[in-house]
Amino acid sequence: MAENRAKKSGLGADIEKKLEYRYDQEEAAGTMTAVMNWVNAVTAGEHEPIANQSQKELHRALRDGVMLCKLINKLLASEGKNKVSFQKKVASPFVAMGNIESYNKGAAEYGLSKEFLFQSGDLWEGRKGPFLNVINGIHSLGFLANSKGFQPAYTGQQTKLLDLE
Repeated sequence: MAENRAKKSGLGADIEKKLEYRYDQEEAAGTMTAVMNWVNAVTAGEHEPIANQSQKELHRALRDGVMLCKLINKLLASEGKNKVSFQKKVASPFVAMGNIESYNKGAAEYGLSKEFLFQSGDLWEGRKGPFLNVINGIHSLGFLANSKGFQPAYTGQQTKLLDLE
């Protein structure tokens, strides 16, 4: 899908490069692996696990929003809160984006700060730079769940990255 996009230039290209660089830093720090392992552990038995450690596979598994909704529903249920509704059969991008918005609504209800929510397009398109917003959101959700004593615990680490530009 993203192959048909025009190349960004100027400030847009600079921001995209910076996001891609940060994605690479987070990947090297093990954040993507921690996110995948935690999402698989929480949704075990309710959703097909993410098959391997690639960004492409993580994107494929999360893209329709179903796995994210199952994740947030487990967290909400652990606190006796209402689950979010979502559609399990995703036949169009509009349904997927509705599921992603349901996840964001549930994450906010669970207590995740607004700045850690992401836009549907960040996940749907799967470009590495914007996908970092998705990873950061789940990473932060994992720390929030840990602070509430949720099991299985999230094992990701806080990374301190310096902005050299």
